[in-house]
Amino acid sequence: MTQKTAPNGAPWRNFYGRRYGKTLRDSQRNYLRSDLARLAVPNVSWAENPARTKIDPQALFDNAREIWLEIGFGGGEHMVHQAALNPDVGLIGCEPFINGVAMLLGKIRAAGVGNLAIHPGDVRDLFDVLPQGSIARAFLLYPDPWPKARHHRRRFVNPEFLDPLAGAMAPGAVLRVATDIDDYVRQTLLEFGRHPDFKWCAEGPGDWREPWADWSPTRYEQKALREGRRPCYLTFRRV
Repeated sequence: MTQKTAPNGAPWRNFYGRRYGKTLRDSQRNYLRSDLARLAVPNVSWAENPARTKIDPQALFDNAREIWLEIGFGGGEHMVHQAALNPDVGLIGCEPFINGVAMLLGKIRAAGVGNLAIHPGDVRDLFDVLPQGSIARAFLLYPDPWPKARHHRRRFVNPEFLDPLAGAMAPGAVLRVATDIDDYVRQTLLEFGRHPDFKWCAEGPGDWREPWADWSPTRYEQKALREGRRPCYLTFRRV
């Protein structure tokens, strides 16, 4: 059976999230015009790299000891926090929602951190070009919950995403998942439990009830707490 392709020759991938939201402020539009090209990961899009040649993520940073990846960074609070806390690490953030990208660019300017790179698009395109075992730590924080049962296949914690993520992560690499949706926790544990390349690291209740020692609450977590939902913090290791 012939695989369906997009007009640019890329494999057809359904995308269900938002790309644009409220009208951007003038300052945010300026960040996108002046900063995004400098910080964007090159050769990820199919237009730039139709052969899907692997990129060198180390080349994006000056002497980074490790490369970390945040999938869906929202407004960028956590990325900037980790970049400032770990100046010897290179962080790649992936976020298709352009308003979130603009928010991150403003936070980067305010914090003065220089160890960040951005892919403003579908993480699956980034997975195509990341070398095997190139990611030492990954973050999936408050992903879109897709609450309706018929939409659960759209969640990130499905083999379509977990398989290429496992390929990009180095053996021993850690993945952190945070969510305030109980059913998302259930599906996450179910899918990771089935996956041969990941192991849940919990040894006791505190390992999923308490945040990580270097954690900084995001705006999504603050909203969850205001609305009475208890976050869950899950840690997995690439075996």
